[in-house]
Amino acid sequence: MCYNQGMKKTVVVGMSGGVDSSVAALLLKNQGYNVIGLFMLNWEEQGDDGACTAESDFADVRRVCALLDIPYYSVNFAKQYADRVFRHFLDEYAAGRTPNPDVLCNREIKFGPFREYALSMGADYVATGHYCGIEHATDGRHYLLKAADANKDQTYFLNQVTQPQLADVLFPLADLKKEEVRRLAEENGLATAKKKDSTGICFIGERNFRKFLSTYLPAKPGRILTLEGEDVGEHIGLMHYTIGQRRGINLGGKQGETGRWFVVKKDLENNVLYVSHGDESPLYSRSCEVTSLNWIGFNPLQEFACTAKFRYRQGEQGVKVILDGDKALVEFNEKQRAVTEGQYAVFYDERRCLGGGVIEKVNY
Repeated sequence: MCYNQGMKKTVVVGMSGGVDSSVAALLLKNQGYNVIGLFMLNWEEQGDDGACTAESDFADVRRVCALLDIPYYSVNFAKQYADRVFRHFLDEYAAGRTPNPDVLCNREIKFGPFREYALSMGADYVATGHYCGIEHATDGRHYLLKAADANKDQTYFLNQVTQPQLADVLFPLADLKKEEVRRLAEENGLATAKKKDSTGICFIGERNFRKFLSTYLPAKPGRILTLEGEDVGEHIGLMHYTIGQRRGINLGGKQGETGRWFVVKKDLENNVLYVSHGDESPLYSRSCEVTSLNWIGFNPLQEFACTAKFRYRQGEQGVKVILDGDKALVEFNEKQRAVTEGQYAVFYDERRCLGGGVIEKVNY
């Protein structure tokens, strides 16, 4: 099937039912493109407490597309999502790590099967409502750029997207602040103008994370120890804790002392959770080892300096990267707090996102 009409360039926009993708479609329509809306269904669940709001989200897509006078379609990638993203999510938690499924969803779904489906519809370009920019250089490289809105920049979540996947991508929101996106939506009467942003992981939604995870992975309670070996309590399963966590440990303060408990280490082999009280120094590391490296329009030297982020809500930190085949040792200019195995180290050079990889090991 081909939906390309006349000489206009056709753009298929990934529409989620949120304000960002709605305004992306609006901007492209105003720029003269032949715009098609495509809604992805990535999670299916029986029962009244299903986490994803797919039905109401698609209703919002229909309303926005009707107002913009553009065609819209829906495509089901639930099987691909289960196989490529959710299975990895469970495997990582079972291994005692803390994964980031949003990163995999971008590589394995949005810029994988979704992009391929859009191109099969006759698209010249594929667009999303991500807050980031792209530069299609004359040398054939595609550079991923940080968004104008530093608070919303989403390049962290795109660090595993490959060069071929970026070849025909547009990011219409690159130069807009969130408040401008809201204003444009309201001024143009879009149904999603005041819709609350979705947070967290789609398939969990507003539900209790621990309860959800326990339906797929059996919890194995064990002991909580201090680094000095003092037994201070029982944990409900290592998968329910992450490095640096303060809340939900359910340990009272030591008598006569102030401060909070922190998760500092997980010993999967012996099923022990290690904690520290008040003293955060055990959380600080000097380097990490990174695998599954993906470079975005960048040919790295064996050693180079740049900046990096080790979680989404973090400022960039100065690092030295030392490559060893398909792995890298990332040395921190200053010790970093709560760098977590299973998360991503994402590298930057000023406005460009250079790529990233999975944090395999943290060195203290």
